[in-house]
Amino acid sequence: MRKPIYLLVGGALLALANLAMAAPGQPNFMAALYGDGQVWGTKGTTSLPAPNEKNVQSFDNLYVITNANDPNTVQLPVSEAAPGNPNYNGGRWSLQTVTWTAAGFLAYGGYAPVLTSEEEIKYNEGLGYLEITSGSTYFQCPLLPVK
Repeated sequence: MRKPIYLLVGGALLALANLAMAAPGQPNFMAALYGDGQVWGTKGTTSLPAPNEKNVQSFDNLYVITNANDPNTVQLPVSEAAPGNPNYNGGRWSLQTVTWTAAGFLAYGGYAPVLTSEEEIKYNEGLGYLEITSGSTYFQCPLLPVK
């Protein structure tokens, strides 16, 4: 049972690394993350310094779920907002680590569902099914339509 979880965690971290480290000028139009319930591609550009009180509102949260465990699905990272949402800030991200709790696994019959929006993450957090940890990683990575 631990081996699939390690593989999923490793896969999530690899997906995050691809988001943050994608070569500038080389867009990825394949599924890379969820935003507002839709799948988006991306183009990694650069790491950013931590926000300060003057620009913190210009960053959106990017949630990486570390322990999704359904072997039949892939849990992509989830953005706070996406293009078309007035709260989307153009792809400046503050990384948030999300972990399913034992209560969350139990509530969903042992397998965590795929989360596709911040609303779903906040809902499950409010039920005690997720724990969110803020990180200190900030980067720019605009969202692009999947082709």
